[in-house]
Amino acid sequence: MPRFFFDTYDGQFLAHDDQGQELDDLEAAKAVAQEELPQMASDELPDGDHRVFMVSVRDEAGQVVMRVALTLSVEYPSRAP
Repeated sequence: MPRFFFDTYDGQFLAHDDQGQELDDLEAAKAVAQEELPQMASDELPDGDHRVFMVSVRDEAGQVVMRVALTLSVEYPSRAP
């Protein structure tokens, strides 16, 4: 069973995963990455009006095989520019 590593970036800090998880395949790794993003967003609400949360998935060789991102932005449509 392959091992995948999930490095997270919340717009300010990069957390490097040194342990990883054994998963069936890349689709299972995608599911784990997608589950992580909402938790990151709720833990680290942006100070400003825009923030991108990202999970980079690496394989056992250290190669990034997938990036999954969630963008949180605040817009004020009724405000004049």
